[in-house]
Amino acid sequence: MKLGVMANCFGDKSWEDACKAASDAGLKAIEPGAGGFVGKAHCNPADLLKDENAMKNFVETAKGNGLEISAFACHGNPLHPQKSVSDEHTTDLKAAIELASKMGVKVITCFAGCPGAGEDAKYPNWITCPWPPYFGDSVKWQWEKKVVPFWKEMAKLAKDAGIKFGFEMHPGDVVYNTEALLKLREEIGAEEISCNFDPSHLFWQGMDPIVCIRRLGDAIVHVHAKDSKVDKSVVDFRGANDWKHYGEINKRAWTFRTVGYGHGAEFWNDFVSTLRLVGYDGVISIEHEDPLMSASEGLNKAIGFLNRVLLYEKPGEMWWA
Repeated sequence: MKLGVMANCFGDKSWEDACKAASDAGLKAIEPGAGGFVGKAHCNPADLLKDENAMKNFVETAKGNGLEISAFACHGNPLHPQKSVSDEHTTDLKAAIELASKMGVKVITCFAGCPGAGEDAKYPNWITCPWPPYFGDSVKWQWEKKVVPFWKEMAKLAKDAGIKFGFEMHPGDVVYNTEALLKLREEIGAEEISCNFDPSHLFWQGMDPIVCIRRLGDAIVHVHAKDSKVDKSVVDFRGANDWKHYGEINKRAWTFRTVGYGHGAEFWNDFVSTLRLVGYDGVISIEHEDPLMSASEGLNKAIGFLNRVLLYEKPGEMWWA
């Protein structure tokens, strides 16, 4: 396994300085933002595609610092009912696919997106219950008319480019749990529909990340290391769904935390062991979104914690068997 970082925590730095900072921290991989909600602080695919030398320098900057580009992060909503948004995010995604193909990057981490409830919708509609019946009808429409057709087209582009999509299971998205991700993969019928496994969103939704890893198996092509902490005293009286701003920590049912601050070493040891068990031995990319720590402190604490947890060497021969 390799320890890496999602480069947004270096958003105030140039690509050169971000790579140097990651290397100085002892990391071996970096995941730059390439569009959508995560922005293009270090990587604007459309611009890079116009300049062969710029593409070459981009890759060599990472390699020169001993870093693998583990993925391009392009988390947007290409299914947004407002065409201006969906067009922008789709354009970003297609540019990221083309750039990844040219640079030899094998994964684009992303969201599946979320349509509205019908053709006249203005905003996305994340539906999580079947009744009244119009909710169930809307989910059926979303998948049949928007989700499946769009990702069938994208899967063909991805296959031609030699890349896979690593979908992050995220609330507010049609793919928010393991069942939905596997449904999309089955509906499309393509290995290009894969998973970027981030356990932080699963904890508060009541899922067991270890069980989810086992169910997903070789569909996992990238991993984010991010934790979350559920406040049981809040959940007990109003549940886990929460629309309060991330900054209202004392009022929220759950909060993103640096790894080790939501769940201890016992969980994370099991986490990396189960990943290896299902065949994943790739990059574990730290994503810092802890509101109680600076990006620098959160990253350094995560690195120190995960360095004791990750499995770096291949298993040896079972001499005791």
